[in-house]
Amino acid sequence: MGVCVTKMEAYDHLKVVGFIKDYNNWIAHGELSNYNEATSNSENTSIGVSNGTNDMQDLVHDVFGIPYGTNELNREGDIPVSDAEKFYKLIDDSQQDLYSGCKNFLKLSFIIRLLHLKCLGKMSNKIFNTLVELLREAFPKAMTNLPSSYYEAEKLMNTLGLGYEKIDACPNDCSLYWGSAEKRTSCETCNELRWVASENDPTGEKRKIPQKVLWHFPLKPRLQRLFMSSKIASQMRWHEEKRTKDGCMRHPADFPAWQTFDHLHPEFAKDCRNVRLGLASDGFNPFNNMSSTHSTWPVVLIPYNLPPWMCMKQPYFMLSLLIPGPSSPGNNIDVYLQPLVKELTELWDFGIQTYDASQKENFQLHAALLWTISDFPGYAMLSGWSTKGEYACPVCHKFTHARRLTHSFKYCYMGHRRFLDSKHKFRKQAQFFDGTEEHGKRPPLQTGDMIVSELGDLQIKFGKLVKGNPKLPFNWKKRSIFFDLPYWKDNVLRHNLDFMHIEKNVCENIWGTLLDIEDKAKDHYNSRRDLREMGIRKELHPIETEPGKVYLPPSSFAMDKKQKTMFCNVLKKVKVPDGYAANVSRCVRVKPPRISGLKSHDNHILM
Repeated sequence: MGVCVTKMEAYDHLKVVGFIKDYNNWIAHGELSNYNEATSNSENTSIGVSNGTNDMQDLVHDVFGIPYGTNELNREGDIPVSDAEKFYKLIDDSQQDLYSGCKNFLKLSFIIRLLHLKCLGKMSNKIFNTLVELLREAFPKAMTNLPSSYYEAEKLMNTLGLGYEKIDACPNDCSLYWGSAEKRTSCETCNELRWVASENDPTGEKRKIPQKVLWHFPLKPRLQRLFMSSKIASQMRWHEEKRTKDGCMRHPADFPAWQTFDHLHPEFAKDCRNVRLGLASDGFNPFNNMSSTHSTWPVVLIPYNLPPWMCMKQPYFMLSLLIPGPSSPGNNIDVYLQPLVKELTELWDFGIQTYDASQKENFQLHAALLWTISDFPGYAMLSGWSTKGEYACPVCHKFTHARRLTHSFKYCYMGHRRFLDSKHKFRKQAQFFDGTEEHGKRPPLQTGDMIVSELGDLQIKFGKLVKGNPKLPFNWKKRSIFFDLPYWKDNVLRHNLDFMHIEKNVCENIWGTLLDIEDKAKDHYNSRRDLREMGIRKELHPIETEPGKVYLPPSSFAMDKKQKTMFCNVLKKVKVPDGYAANVSRCVRVKPPRISGLKSHDNHILM
């Protein structure tokens, strides 16, 4: 028996209580027939079971860029002759059952499923090979003509366009054994051996186990695959053909940086299928052990041609490089970016012939990198401008107003009121800031041409052990490798900061100061001494009551014990809609009042 309520009452109920958990099929609201249909379909659908033939054939067609429904090649050459044999073999494998009478697996889908299980179960190559040998002994007929080892299965994945390249690197981040240096056995900068040495093999050339390896995932075939699906290929033109152009910012294409790029490079902008990319990178610990300091750096590319609800989804992220640890590459990240920059340069200058499945034609695909995305330390690595010290601000550049705090042992960056309107009231409110009135103008924007002229042709040697590099002006540490791209100096916005990282740090400082948590609070004895030295906020200066004892007057935001307990109780009992945030209550402790373990999104919700 249903209960009729008004629209506003239903809205209030949903907002306060939320939907019933796991209530995905609305069987109580007239969807009974759809539910039955979905249930019947789900019973016949599993990985590698439903419509496996068509799925595998579509996969093969995607790889070679051949229209669906055609297994015959044009004798004049739709694809290179060298690829024809691979195409026919994969088509045969995608049509053959695993064994006579098998209805659940095809030969190709079975191998892909095995490799999928290897990834999910984190199997070593040796365990995978042992498993395949066991299957061959138990089911010899089924395993006929299938890869007999992980090495052979890996070659199959390369044929499907899922390959990668391993490039040996110097363990001191000096150089790559790549290009002209591919056959070297030691680093020309630090003379470190390329291979892992042992007592029986002092040079390492017998076993040839590299000390450090860069994983490079070629960009060109991944861009081509975007256009091999007719649906995705049509969405790659969304930014030009379907985007709402009313001046509101909903997509990077609405931003002046994109529009300026198109204006400066009309030949590139002529074909809306040419790909605009963003680059994101950050370090992470791959071992799920926070006590370890290991740091691996992935470099991920994002295709911005796609609409907003697609371009930021995981299936469309393209892992380009995987820079190994155990430590961050730091300023030497340019060494590892060389293969990617070379690919981007070739894609800009020459492009690559690509088949567009939506328009059923070949075209010359070009690509350009618009900007990078990182946190503040990553900004320094990618841009070459150090985000530490007196000139840490990359926007104010050499016009940064910094003051060293004697007692807090850090820099304090002032001068932010310069960005306000010339008549803004904050400019004259000296008592609320650093004790001075602000009459300065905002610093000029640093263009790419200004940076190139400032750095000139200075050559920097990379490597952890390298010393004696020329001293660069101000906070420059290097000339970024991205300036090797022909168009990089013309980009209006070259580097972006990840807002979630900054918001997390700010939020942690706020609640750390409110709860007066040790090592997180910013209002302490040393900061009060700095206020006294600067001659501002006299009401907060420390007061010596007697020898060896100091009284810190409470600030306007200070909370007593009762208020701190009340604050933590509210967070402990807070309820939010399902999926809106994590369980914040698990990160809150009432006695003593403390917050810990909040993720970036949780801090975003608190802010």
